[in-house]
Amino acid sequence: MTTNQLKELADDVRRYIHARAGDVNDLEVREYLEQRVLEDPGYDGISIGDKIRAAETVFDRTRRDLSVLEPLAADEDVTEIMVNGPDDVFVERAGKLTRAGVRFESTGELEEVIRRIAAGVHREINERSPILDARLADGSRVHAVSKNIALGGPILTIRRFPKSRITMADLLAYGTLTEEAATFLETLVLCAYNIFISGGTSSGKTTFLNVLSNFIPKDERIVTIEDSAELQIREIANIVRLECRSANETGQGGISVRDLIKASLRMRPDRIIVGEVRGAEVLDMIQAMNTGHAGSLSTGHGNSPQGMLYRLEAMFLQAADFPVAAIRRQITEGIDILVHLGRLTGGRRAVREISEIAGITNGEITLNPLFTYQAGAGLVRTKSPLIHREKLRMKGMENDRL
Repeated sequence: MTTNQLKELADDVRRYIHARAGDVNDLEVREYLEQRVLEDPGYDGISIGDKIRAAETVFDRTRRDLSVLEPLAADEDVTEIMVNGPDDVFVERAGKLTRAGVRFESTGELEEVIRRIAAGVHREINERSPILDARLADGSRVHAVSKNIALGGPILTIRRFPKSRITMADLLAYGTLTEEAATFLETLVLCAYNIFISGGTSSGKTTFLNVLSNFIPKDERIVTIEDSAELQIREIANIVRLECRSANETGQGGISVRDLIKASLRMRPDRIIVGEVRGAEVLDMIQAMNTGHAGSLSTGHGNSPQGMLYRLEAMFLQAADFPVAAIRRQITEGIDILVHLGRLTGGRRAVREISEIAGITNGEITLNPLFTYQAGAGLVRTKSPLIHREKLRMKGMENDRL
């Protein structure tokens, strides 16, 4: 069949599905397709085999969750799929972006894929709710924007995660950090230091948070809080996993990160893990860290450790009109360590800096860099020792190397 014939057949199937108000199963769609290609005189002259293959192609485009993206979603080397309208599809492999070599037949086909994804997580994307944040059954993160606010057509981004969980050994093999830094961070996690991971988009923050969670003692009770569930903590038996929920069309039923943090405090957690802080919830997270929930972990977007501190202050002000001095005091008392991630030339992810929040000097939060990234040498330990060592002493793990 020609491209135009396939497109016409796919459009006809969509009209059939729409006329049934979506109340149609896969078997009915297959029967309708086979009847069309076998009985419609417009397809005379085409072999039976080609007609059946055409029917399967159209079925995949109209009924499979990801249509032409299915082969990309099945490729384990693909870490991100970016659809900038029906004709522009890009993928990321090993940190490099390339064109995917596939395209949707129409804007309607792409919209249908996005609607199916939304329906699969009991959400809607339409003119009233033009932005979708969700996750697929395999844990992949999905973000979509409808065409009424995206000028080039509907936008779809799928962030995929490895099926096998990445370990610290993997990060060492990738060159993300050194063995010395890994041992150092393991000790800090065991001793219940509050650690905040910062970095830019796609710098590996969630992966690194997953890896650090491996070091949490197995007999502790953990509560994880996420906007979209991505963490893969499997070794902890006593774990509670909480996920936010969007409000419905009437604005009711929404559950925010702030709501979940407040709820978690009544669950007697030893540690609270907040997948990412983006706004006013930072107040509740910092207060939780300051009220006995040591060893908590979280991530946030920042261009540098110092820049992350400024962002935390700005987010804090979204929640309450506190004096800046009080906010900085809360941050320094809550967060012990900042780990900053970034991308190197070529796209490789790496730890760029590990710093201790030392305190406040002349009204400003000061950092004590413990490891810094140096060109040609990688992540190097500085000559500065860890200042706040009380938690090490409590666990009997203080030594000269720390």
